Amino acid sequence: MLTIRKSNERGHADHGWLDSYHSFSFANYYDAEHMGYRSLRVINEDWIEKGRGFGAHPHRDMEILTYVLSGQLAHKDSMGHTETLGANEIQKMSAGTGVVHSEFNPSETEPVHLLQIWIIPETRGLTPAYEQYKFEPEEKLNRFKVLASPNPPAGAATMHQDAKISVAELTPGKSLTYPLGSARHAWLQVVRGEVTANGKQLNAGDAVALDDEQELTVAATGAENSEVLLFDLA
Repeated sequence: MLTIRKSNERGHADHGWLDSYHSFSFANYYDAEHMGYRSLRVINEDWIEKGRGFGAHPHRDMEILTYVLSGQLAHKDSMGHTETLGANEIQKMSAGTGVVHSEFNPSETEPVHLLQIWIIPETRGLTPAYEQYKFEPEEKLNRFKVLASPNPPAGAATMHQDAKISVAELTPGKSLTYPLGSARHAWLQVVRGEVTANGKQLNAGDAVALDDEQELTVAATGAENSEVLLFDLA
């Protein structure tokens, strides 16, 4: 079964310095029909204006991943990390017993475009932890590149949940097939471009949940490269 979540159906908040679309209920956006999917709790697509950002704020008991699409994001946290995140990198923070962090666009000329993802951990009260990995663009070209999983390969982050997150950039006309089986569920988020997912047309910002599907076949249908994030969930 495929359940499509169209881009224009998402929650939206425009704060001037922050333009944000919410796939699931978040902050002032509440939708009882969209509280999350399996262990996936938040997917926010954010545009942060130059020189602006989120001041220091706390989190706990959440796996938080950030994936930058364009621009840069400066990160600082109470664990002592001061980092800058750009395209083709994955950042994961296990908030655990509690962490305070800030996120800021350091550019004086351009906005930063990113996805922030929250996944509910399988265990509460974990020791806070931070990981950040950069990879070459070719690693995701016409293949699924693992960004995070419970038993990650080298260069991917550790997830404290039965969830694997992968990214793929497809050239026009290219298709990929990902095995699921009846015991797994999946959420496919279109980052940019146009694709079909098991024959259903999706555009940038759209998503689809897959239940009781043996496999996912995603094909790029646009004139330019398309990019997707795949969440393989218990």
